[in-house]
Amino acid sequence: MSDKKPKISVILPFYNAEKTLGRAISSIANQTFRDFECILIDNNSTDNSKKKALQVIESDSRFILTSEEKQGVTFASNKGWELSKGNYIARMDADDWSHPERLDMQSDFLDKNIDYGAVGSLVKHIAHSNETGGMLRFVEWSNSIVSETDILNNRFTELPIVNPTAMWRREVAESHGMYRDGEFPEDYEMWLRWLDKGVRIAKINRVLLNWYDSDTRISRTKSIYSDTAFYRIKSLYLANWLRKNNPHHPNVAIWGASKISRRRAKLLEEYGINIQCYIDTKQTKRDIDNVVYYYRDIPPPQQVFVLTYIKQKEARTEIREFLASRSFTEGKNFLVVS
Repeated sequence: MSDKKPKISVILPFYNAEKTLGRAISSIANQTFRDFECILIDNNSTDNSKKKALQVIESDSRFILTSEEKQGVTFASNKGWELSKGNYIARMDADDWSHPERLDMQSDFLDKNIDYGAVGSLVKHIAHSNETGGMLRFVEWSNSIVSETDILNNRFTELPIVNPTAMWRREVAESHGMYRDGEFPEDYEMWLRWLDKGVRIAKINRVLLNWYDSDTRISRTKSIYSDTAFYRIKSLYLANWLRKNNPHHPNVAIWGASKISRRRAKLLEEYGINIQCYIDTKQTKRDIDNVVYYYRDIPPPQQVFVLTYIKQKEARTEIREFLASRSFTEGKNFLVVS
């Protein structure tokens, strides 16, 4: 392994990815930016993935192969981080394809914007079957979240940065840590933690990654990526944010009086947040042991901070417009969190 320090370290973990690993590696090898190392981490593959990786490192010294015995993308990615030497760290998944200009454009952004700690990009969703419509909707939403303000205001709605598009400064990870292992999605937790620490994150308004989606993707098969896991970890960091920014702390008003919305919102109570009231679009009385306001009777922003737990995209848009008409400002008097 060379002592030379490249500008960028690409971390690429893989597990039984013989069908796609060559494509992913090729997309990094053919980057217009050349001063990089790519650390390939074999996470106990039982197919021919390692053989493919060995063929690459024999012909291109920028690629380094290692292994991680602890199973899981968290451990494999962190192993790559431990071996990395670059000033900038980029993530890559074994089934995706980075556009040739990706490393060039992202490193150039960080070079020119020293106040930002990380940068992502837009993605192109490529489905393997008709069963991946939910991920397509997420990609369409994610690609609409581009500005720093949008990222900050929408961080509790969903993952604002598609993880394999990300590049960050070494000192960010050194200061705030990398992926953590637990009963939560490791990428979402890391981004929420970094944002909580004040790390500025940007997104290049251009597709720089083809994101291949399969029915067997681990985000569909492991419990740490379930809705319950997402809401639990987002509730922790949302409570932290509310303590710092809610002028009515610890009180909040919850827009969404259905059983699902109430169940998700009640997770906040574990962190000292008090549900002051609920807001409903229906005038029919619900069996709730709390004050319920019909939405047109909502108190003014001087009296309530609103968290909206409505998942439908069209409804969220209508709620934003209604709250704005009542002098609520997103990020100051209300947040969309579902």
